[in-house]
Amino acid sequence: MPPIDHEMKVQRAAEAAIWAMPAVSIYDIELSIQRDLGGKFGDVVYFSKPMESRHGFLTANNVTPYVVSAQSTKDGPLVVEVPPAAAKVSYFGTFVDGWQAPIADVGPPGDDKGKGAKYLFLPPGYSGEVPQGYRVYRPATYGVHFAFRPVAKNGGTAADQSTYAQLLKVYRLSQAADPPPTTFIDAYGMTWNTLPVYDMTYFSDLNAAVQREPALERDKVMMAMLADIGIRKGQKFNPDEQTKKALIEGLERAYDYMQSRFVTAGGSLTPFWTDRQWCTFNLSPEQAEIGFPFVDADRVMVDERAQYYFFATYLPKVLGGGSFYLTGIRDRDGELLNGKDTYKLTVAADTPAADFWSVIVYSMKTKGFVEDVDRVGISSLDIATMATNGDGSVDVYFAPKAPEGRESNWIPTGEDFFLIFRLYGPEKPLFDKTWTLGDVLKAQ
Repeated sequence: MPPIDHEMKVQRAAEAAIWAMPAVSIYDIELSIQRDLGGKFGDVVYFSKPMESRHGFLTANNVTPYVVSAQSTKDGPLVVEVPPAAAKVSYFGTFVDGWQAPIADVGPPGDDKGKGAKYLFLPPGYSGEVPQGYRVYRPATYGVHFAFRPVAKNGGTAADQSTYAQLLKVYRLSQAADPPPTTFIDAYGMTWNTLPVYDMTYFSDLNAAVQREPALERDKVMMAMLADIGIRKGQKFNPDEQTKKALIEGLERAYDYMQSRFVTAGGSLTPFWTDRQWCTFNLSPEQAEIGFPFVDADRVMVDERAQYYFFATYLPKVLGGGSFYLTGIRDRDGELLNGKDTYKLTVAADTPAADFWSVIVYSMKTKGFVEDVDRVGISSLDIATMATNGDGSVDVYFAPKAPEGRESNWIPTGEDFFLIFRLYGPEKPLFDKTWTLGDVLKAQ
């Protein structure tokens, strides 16, 4: 292969990897249900308890359990019955398409407003009869994926959440008169890794997404470029060794580029306070207002879309006020957090979270939990078991080993990491910035 041909393949592989990030990420979740959990396509995965270290999921939380599934309208219109909010549990979450474009939110902040509904999804180009009694959606793809959280309230327990999670019903519209039972899998006790892998499987998964979904008008230029790296609709993906070498080189560039955006101000993150290191996700207000299609009047926002789906999944259709996230990637001195040093974060007693706050450690490499640790996060729900200061504040430590006497206040690291500090039920002092969260300090 002439050098210029190799370089062109590398460049096109890098662009393809960035362009396809949301599609590959959601497809990997689907595959992992079958590979790791022994499920079949269409099964619904739930957690009888919140996720732990053995559950590889992009920036998931470890406080509220999840309900996840991959579905398709390829074989006809799909119905998902979302139950009404119960006294102690209600749903919060989103349906997304095969590109993770949000379709609809559920639960009290969603389209059903907590009353429950039959959500009906029609295949692209569907021209059949649409019955009454459904909330009707026409996604651009066959793929319909969802991740919901059964949120406890009024003293609700994990058992309440587990029972409520299994009230979902999923079936074809053609089965509406007598729906078959929905198959549920409890993933809590299993090792489940949904994280994207940056090797040749990335392109195999990209190819699978291309083969199964309609080519959208907006993506036809990219489809032409994919042909140059061996991905063509209706044809087998079988790259030769030279092409594989170029694909991996391009994928490495794409990963490095996304990592650079993640740690560079103005990329994935933007500072929340002018005098603090804490950041918020850099999401366009204009995109938030129209439901995050990552398309504006002139272009597909490829890099902006990828920079989010590089570390997260399932953006909501409408941003709500139920929670607020602060991301920490640097200590007070501006240095990236590493897995060797010991750090301390002091959380004040007056933290403006009406429900609770939590802080979780994530691997800088994978954007999931640090693996093989006993604890991935700490929340104010754990205060009774933690050492507190005289003013009611609590010191949380991040280190490979627990500081002596602070084991209950410690979250293990052991590799380069970042933090997400979540406030559930955020209150006015956060938004008017009269309250601040102190920076992470390197312990002396």
